[in-house]
Amino acid sequence: MTSKENVEADTSAVKAAFGAQNRARLIDAYFGQHPGGTISAEDAWAHVYRLLLWVDQTTGLGHCYESDKCQPGKRWYDRSLAFHDWVSSALGTFPADLAKHIDWLFLRAAEDLAGEVVRKAAKVAAKADAQRKPYEGRGFPKPGEDPELVTIVKGGLGAYLGSEPPAEVWNLIVQRVRQYLSLENKRKNLVGEGFEDVIAQVLQRACRRERMEVFTRRALHDLPGFNRMRAGDKPNKVDVAVVQPSMRTLVTAKWSVRADREKQFITDFTDYVTAESDRKPFKYVFVTNEFDPARLMRACEQLSGNALMFTHVVHISTDAIRATYQAVEAKDEGASMGRVLKHIDEGRLISLRQWIEGLERD
Repeated sequence: MTSKENVEADTSAVKAAFGAQNRARLIDAYFGQHPGGTISAEDAWAHVYRLLLWVDQTTGLGHCYESDKCQPGKRWYDRSLAFHDWVSSALGTFPADLAKHIDWLFLRAAEDLAGEVVRKAAKVAAKADAQRKPYEGRGFPKPGEDPELVTIVKGGLGAYLGSEPPAEVWNLIVQRVRQYLSLENKRKNLVGEGFEDVIAQVLQRACRRERMEVFTRRALHDLPGFNRMRAGDKPNKVDVAVVQPSMRTLVTAKWSVRADREKQFITDFTDYVTAESDRKPFKYVFVTNEFDPARLMRACEQLSGNALMFTHVVHISTDAIRATYQAVEAKDEGASMGRVLKHIDEGRLISLRQWIEGLERD
C-alpha cells in the first residue's frame, strides 16, 4: 500500500469515528441511558461536562483553560485546582476519579477509531507483506519502528524487566504509544462540532416547548425569515439555530474563544441582520465554556451600534466560574474577573439552565 493510500485509509477511519454521523449515534446512545431520553434543565450542564469535558494530560486536572497557562507554578494552576475540586464535587465523585466520569464522547469515538484501525490494519498488513517480499532478508526497517522511543522506554524500565521483550513487542508498544498521542490531536475536531451537536441535543431533550425546532450547522438562507444567498457567495452556516413560532434564535456555540473568533462574531451578526427578510426580531446568543475573564467580559459587553450585540451570553455553568474565580486571589485579572462576576449577578451572563428555562417561556 502506498503512503497516499495509507493516509487515505487513516483519514477514512478518523472520519468514520469522529464524523457527524457517528457523533450523533454516540450522543443518542448516551442519552438513551436516561428514561425516555429526556433530561432536566437543572442537570443540563452536567451532561455537557460528562460528554465533553476532559482531563488535561500535563496537569491531571479537568480542563478549564489553555494547557500552557495551567502548568504548576503558573496563575491558572491554582484556578484549575479550584475548578477540578468544584466539578468533582458537583458530579458526585472524588478528585482522583473525575476522569472516569467525563470525556464520554471522545473515549467512545476513540474506541470506534481503534476498532476501525484494527480492521483496516489486517488488510494493509497482508498487502504490505507481499510488497516487502522481494527485499526479504536484507534487513529493511519495518513499518512503525522507532529505536529512539524504544531506548527511552528501556532506559526507564530496563532494571525492572525480567527478560528482553522481542522486537515485535517493542514495535507494538511504539504503535500504541503513537496512537495514544495522536488521538489527542483529534480532540479539537470533536470539541468543535461536537459541542454544537451536544448543545442541540440538550436543548431538544431538556426544553419542554412544543413546536420548537433545533438545527446544527444549517445555512442561514435555509432558516425561516432570512434571504437566499446571492450566486457565488459562500454559505454562512449557523452553529445552532432554534426556531419557535414566536422567536428565532441564532446561536454561536464555541467551547472556548480565540481572538479571531471574537472578530467573526461581529461579522456573522452583521450578515444575519443584513439577511433578515421578515422584518421581525431574532435573538443572537453566544454559548461557551470559556473561563478567560477578559474574553467573557468582552462577549458580555460587545456592542453593535448602541445596543448589546448578544441577546444572551450563556456559560455551561456560572457556578463553575464563581468557584474558579473566587477560590484564589484574582491578582492582575481582578478587574475583569470582578466584572464577569457582576455580569452573572446582574443576569447578563447566564447559565445553560437559565437559558433553557428562558426558551421555554419564549
